[in-house]
Amino acid sequence: MDVLAATTGVTGSVGSIGYGLAAIGPGIGVGIVWAAYIQATARQPESAGLTRTYAFLGFALSEALALIGFVVPFVFGT
Repeated sequence: MDVLAATTGVTGSVGSIGYGLAAIGPGIGVGIVWAAYIQATARQPESAGLTRTYAFLGFALSEALALIGFVVPFVFGT
C-alpha cells in the first residue's frame, strides 16, 4: 500500500493527482513566457522577430517540465 494512500485515505491512481499538481507550474510558466513576449513586442515592435525565438524556446522548456511530470508517476509507480 502506498504511504500517501494509507495516510490520507486516497484510493485509485495517486499518480493522476500528482500529474494534476505538476501541470500547474508549467501552465503558469507558459502564461508568463507569452505575457513577456507580448509586453516586449508592444514596447519595441521591431524586435518581434528576435523575441519570438526566445518565446518559443521558453514555451518548449516549460512544456518539457509538464511532460516530465507526466512520465515520472509511470516510471516510479508501483
